[in-house]
Amino acid sequence: MSKTTQENPTVENSAKETVSNTSKTRAKTSKSTEAVSAVANTPKTSRTRSAASRNKSTTQNTKTADTKAQTLTQTSDAQDQIMSQNTVRRVAIIGGNRIPFARSNGAYFKATNSDMLTAALNGLVERFNLQGQRLGEVVAGAVLKHSRDFNMTRECVLDTELAPETPAYDIQQACGTGLQAAFAVANKIALGQIEVGIAGGVDTTSDAPIAFGDGLRKALLELNIAKTAKDRLKALTKINVKDLLDAPKNGEPRTGLSMGDHQAITTLEWGISREAQDELAASSHQKMAKAYEEGFFDDLITPFLGLERDNNLRADSTVEKLAKLKPAFGKGDARTMTAGNSTPLTDGASVVLLASEEWAKANGHEVLAYLSFSETAAVDFIGKKEGLLMAPAYAVPRMLDRAGLKLQDFDYYEIHEAFASQVLSTLKAWEDPKFCKERLGLDAPLGSIDRSKLNVKGSSLAAGHPFAATGGRIIATAAKLLNQKGSGRVLVSICAAGGQGVTAIIEK
Repeated sequence: MSKTTQENPTVENSAKETVSNTSKTRAKTSKSTEAVSAVANTPKTSRTRSAASRNKSTTQNTKTADTKAQTLTQTSDAQDQIMSQNTVRRVAIIGGNRIPFARSNGAYFKATNSDMLTAALNGLVERFNLQGQRLGEVVAGAVLKHSRDFNMTRECVLDTELAPETPAYDIQQACGTGLQAAFAVANKIALGQIEVGIAGGVDTTSDAPIAFGDGLRKALLELNIAKTAKDRLKALTKINVKDLLDAPKNGEPRTGLSMGDHQAITTLEWGISREAQDELAASSHQKMAKAYEEGFFDDLITPFLGLERDNNLRADSTVEKLAKLKPAFGKGDARTMTAGNSTPLTDGASVVLLASEEWAKANGHEVLAYLSFSETAAVDFIGKKEGLLMAPAYAVPRMLDRAGLKLQDFDYYEIHEAFASQVLSTLKAWEDPKFCKERLGLDAPLGSIDRSKLNVKGSSLAAGHPFAATGGRIIATAAKLLNQKGSGRVLVSICAAGGQGVTAIIEK
């Protein structure tokens, strides 16, 4: 993916021709090398070889070496040309599909990750007539997985009408999983390794992976290899009631704090008010409700288990109603983060279809937009040098620098709303001269954005946030926005657990 990527229909023929020439050159090089070797290994017939003979031999070896070096240089240049040609392809976003997102322990209580991802894939296959087609690959992942979810994405693909020869694999980078899956597919398309692929993600907190506790697991493993009754009894005595179960913990392994408690610290550091958080939350619900009424999501969502729209959505949400909720994160009287201005635990799945322009044209699909730039960053939240969810504040300026753009050069901003205060902290950091100079190394602040361009169809506070599925939702929304407008750019930003941030630029 590159800002300079462009259509090049001659890549394949040119590459084949160059490879053919390279093979011929290598054959010549091999013969020259054999000749040099033969001269070096010729038995000496006399101790009194003339100086002229030695000089002639040296001259021949020098010429041979020069020829070899020249040939290798030509081969290297040819290979560089092939790589250069293969990196000029733009990555087209053809469309997306997701199932409605549902609050945890509700409509999807009995659904598994595989159930939901398969449903999202089936909807995409049907919408774009992919039945029986062998795609380059499908890449998806889940943050919370059971041991039964081994090779999950491939198993889901086999449950769809895609050709069973379509390869697939899992990835995971917390809340950035869906976006990273798109980068994985897009990079192969850009390099000419594949023509088309699907990226996505799924997560359920309803079907949480509760397993044997580590103490019990180790005792059972020891019991399995015990050879005598005494050894078996010894293994059983190691079982502790406290070690019976191991459920997912809502906290960072390094700190023990939940994501919300981490963000509560950042919220205080940046002085984000309760009112500002509630305003953003209410706006997200209102915008998404309007988008549903306008039919914006009609070709982006497949109904699932009785749901036709996200059931976390509150069309009647207001700042006044949200102000009545009690704080849920942080400590002390200064707490401002509530269940209303934070995303709830959510179940859901989303996928997007990416392809080369040639494939899109050959298969009669409209290109909605292009995935052009990406950046991933991480911060040191353990040493308390930075807030857990502030990595996007670092990723975006790096990406803008490579793209040659300013923060204001965008028509829309799709910033994942893990918490209202996370979005507001990031925006405030970009406006702060001290932060931008001391932490980002910039001469001037990035500046402000036009808030009317922020999450114009609502975002995670309204839809919910199934960790790995948020990236696909945002990509599909952003691409459709640009296609409706006709041209422009969208800045995408997602914060993630582990102090990470994943960002992208989508344009048309």
